[in-house]
Order: sequence, then structure tokens, then C-alpha cells
Amino acid sequence: MMKLKVGACAVTCVVALLTGCTLDPHYVRPAAPIPTAYPEGDAYESTTAAKASADAGASGSLTESATTANTAPLAVDTAWRSFFRDERLQRLIEIALANNRDLRVAALNVAEHEAQYRITRAALAPSITASGNMTRERTQGAIASSSDVSVGTTSWEIDFFGRLRSLKRQALENYLATDASRQSTQISLIATVATDYLTLLADERLLQLTEDTVKSDQATYDVTKRVQELGNASLLDVQQAQNSLASAKANLASYRRAVAQDRNNLAAVLGAPIPDNLPPARQFDDESMFADIGAGVPSLLLTRRPDIVQAEHALKAANANIGAARAAFFPKIELTATAGTSSSTLSNLFKAGTGAWAFAPSVSVPIFDYGSNKASLDVARIEKQIEVADYESAIQTAFKEVSNALTARATYVDQIKADREYVASAQNYYTLAEARYKTGTDSFLTFLDAQRTLYTAQQQLATDILSRQSNLVTLYKVLGGGWEG
Repeated sequence: MMKLKVGACAVTCVVALLTGCTLDPHYVRPAAPIPTAYPEGDAYESTTAAKASADAGASGSLTESATTANTAPLAVDTAWRSFFRDERLQRLIEIALANNRDLRVAALNVAEHEAQYRITRAALAPSITASGNMTRERTQGAIASSSDVSVGTTSWEIDFFGRLRSLKRQALENYLATDASRQSTQISLIATVATDYLTLLADERLLQLTEDTVKSDQATYDVTKRVQELGNASLLDVQQAQNSLASAKANLASYRRAVAQDRNNLAAVLGAPIPDNLPPARQFDDESMFADIGAGVPSLLLTRRPDIVQAEHALKAANANIGAARAAFFPKIELTATAGTSSSTLSNLFKAGTGAWAFAPSVSVPIFDYGSNKASLDVARIEKQIEVADYESAIQTAFKEVSNALTARATYVDQIKADREYVASAQNYYTLAEARYKTGTDSFLTFLDAQRTLYTAQQQLATDILSRQSNLVTLYKVLGGGWEG
């Protein structure tokens, strides 16, 4: 029985050496712990788009909003220059990609892991060195000399059981995981630039609204105070007008601070000052600022979203590490060989009869290591289980992020439509209240309420437009778009 085991082991060694096999477990991608399709229902379909689709169907045509979901290209196939249509934003993204330090560090990490892979790969081949030395010494009055030149390899491990090949594969997968991490960093950077830019535009819009409100409140206060001095208005009206003006001025200071901080945040993520010669910007509420994109199916995320790709490469690296841990149970064969010449005089170094060579193979067999190899294998297996859990968690997180972004995309359409209706209604209310106050039909309190209602409605519209635009950026990001220019 022992002879059969030894013979089988020898055959395994020869086959592994000749075919390049390793002791890595057969890799099978874990099943994705998510549904095969994204959620559906009222929260994922805009009622505005649904009505447009129904109206278009009745007339025999389809509107753009009704057909977006069916005809838009996938986010993973849409380069960021195609998705972001604002030329100013495109220029800002270009600056960030060239100057952002986080992205620069990510690129250097890729280069470092690529070098580490080349180091690991080099261990598969023998290292050949040439050496020469001359010794001249005096001992007890006698002078002796010796010279030698040799070429050889020192401690080259012959990879019978694939330990080095497993380590090479592990290093390769770590390199690929780092490159996927760089792509993920780039996507996040592009999304951050876009979000910071949109936040700046929104706060500039809110600043403009607040400046207009301050001017209006100042004029109202001035008129009310003059009327009160003439005896045609109460001191309460003056106090209410002053309260409204003070509140607006406080908001004005807040939005001025917000705009300044937004510019600082944008400059920080760019890694450079914001240029003065940027292309003209599109309007903040321009519906065509971004291209339409489709979501596709969840399985696309497995191969196209960089953070999931990174997690799978990390899993493959852990799988290869198991092979290296398994190979540690088998004999380790090393070879040392040299060939050269040796002579007591330098002039005779290369003459006949001075040749010298050495061939010293060695075999080390693990017999008793107090469980170290077994523990190392257990660690490798546990690390793989951890990577499996991380991989599955990355998939679930991606599915959740896409699902949330999809429902936000649909519902924000209806929300902004309602906001616009609210602003139009508030504007009519303000106009009517102002006219009735001037004719003495309504009180000054009603007029101030209409003024505050209009300002609040305008603020809400700007805030919700920012949320919608930011969500479109988020949807593009979580679907894996953005790492191709």
C-alpha cells in the first residue's frame, strides 16, 4: 500500500510539473444572492411618464420620456463624456482626473502591485549569477594566492507542487483587484466632482433667490415704515416686515457661506484651483444636462462594476493562497549548481585542469511542525470564506444602491412636477395678496404669508432639482459607468 501511495505521489509530481498544474481548489464563482431583475412597481415608474406613454400610445407615437427605459444605452456602455453633457462640468472632470491625489495614489498602488507580481513571477526561474574573487594571504611567513571564477544558481526551488505558481497567481489577482479599485476610485471621483458642481449651482440659485427676497423684503419694510409714520399702518405691521427682512438677511449670509464653501470643496476634489476660463455652464435645471441611461439586468453588475470585480479578484487570490498552503505539505526541492575555474595563480585561471563544478540538490520534507502547516491551510480556507462573504456583500450592496437610485429617478420626476405647480400657485397667491393688500382688502399678515410661501416654494424646487440631478449622477455611478472617457 505504501508503494502505491509513493508511486501515485510521484506521478502527481511529474504531471503537475509538466502541465503547470497547482493545488488550488477549482474556482467557481459564487451564486449572486440577488434577484434576477430589479424591483418593479409604482415607486419605480413615474406617473408623469406613464401618462405620457398612454397619451402617446393613443395617438400612435411614443414620447422620449416614455421610451427612455427601453431605448437608452446602458450606463456601463456610456462614457462619462457622453453622459455629462455640460461642457463646463466635462472640463472640471478632466482637471480632477489629472490632478486629484487620491486617484494618483490609486494609480501608484496599481504600479506597486504590478511590480510585486513580477517579483513573484521571477521566483519560478533560476537566478543565474557570475562571481569572481582573488585571495592573497600571508601565513607563518608563506604567501599564498588563489583565484576563482564561477557561474551558477543558488537555492532555486523546483516548483514540483505548484507552490510558487499559486503565489504567482495570487499576486496577479491582487494586482487585478488593485486595478479594479483604481477604476472604482475614478468613478467615485467623477461622481464627486459632478455632485459638488451641482451643489454649487444649486446654492448659487438659492443665493440669487435669497438676494431677490431681501430686496423685496427691504422695499416692503421701507414702505410699511413710511405708511406707519403717516398713521396709515400699525406698528405691528412694521415689526412683522422687519422680522421677515431679518430672516431673509440671515438666509442670505448662510447661502453666501455655502457658495464659498462649495467652491472650496470643488477646488479640493479637483486638486487644483478652479480656472477662470471655463466653458459656459448649462442652466441648473436643464433637463438635457445628462444623457439617458438604462439599467440592464443585475447580472451585468458582476462583470462591469469595478468594486464587485475587485471583490472577485480578491476571492480568486484567496483561492490561490489555499493552493500555496496545500503545497507546503509536500517536499520542497531546491537546486544549487555552479561551474567555473579555480587556480592558485591568476595567470593559470583559465588553463586546462582548472575547471571546477558543484551540483547540490536538496530536499526538505515536512515531518513534524507542531501543526503549523495545518494551521496555515486553515487560515487560507477561512480567508477564502471571508472573501466569499465580502464578494456577496458587495453584490447585495450594489443591488440595493441601484434599486434605490431607480426608484428615486422615477419619483423625483413627479416630485419636481408638483414643485413647479407649487411655485406657480404660490406666485399667483403672492400677486393676488399684494394687490388685495394695496387696496386694503386683506391684512398685511396675509401679504407676508404669501411672500414667505413663494420663497419657500422656490427653495423647495431648487433643493429637489439638486436631489434629482445628484441622483442621476449616483445612478450612473452605481451602475458601473464612468471609468471610460
